[in-house]
Amino acid sequence: MICQECNERPATLHFTKIINGEKTEFHYCDNCAQEKGEMFMFEGEPGFSINNLIAGLLNFDPVFQQAKQETMPKNEILQCPHCKMTFKQFVNIGRFGCANCYETFNNHLQPIIKRLHSGNIEHHGKLPKRIGGTVHIKRQIKQLKLDLQQAISNEEFEKAAEIRDQVRALEGSLLDEGGKTS
Repeated sequence: MICQECNERPATLHFTKIINGEKTEFHYCDNCAQEKGEMFMFEGEPGFSINNLIAGLLNFDPVFQQAKQETMPKNEILQCPHCKMTFKQFVNIGRFGCANCYETFNNHLQPIIKRLHSGNIEHHGKLPKRIGGTVHIKRQIKQLKLDLQQAISNEEFEKAAEIRDQVRALEGSLLDEGGKTS
């Protein structure tokens, strides 16, 4: 792929910006990326680092500020028992001290992750449609079953019956394709 700015050199930096739901892809060579100021830091060269991005999201995101105020009592110091890193240190640095930090700070990270991932807190990955057909159906069944439980707990029995029928239809199509329902 050729750089979309100079149309001469091969594009080595590819990134996507999503602003207000509008997706724009950019493909730049190293020279044009540095000129435009959209270069990530590689091998200590000046630029913008991923750690700065994460720290910036934590420090300036209004959702995070609200979540921080709601989940952290005023005088509590949340600290990883393994590496002794505090949540405040994590916010300033933008990276964890050890693998146990993920579990220690989990409840405080979920609002941020949910916002960054358009409301999702689980990563499902991507699958090509032609080879992931049964996986897509299984995921859809799993989501419908969660919706079914929610409808039942909300006593929306007509909606629950519709969802149940959708699940049965998908499970039937899955069996027709030779997949297992779980």
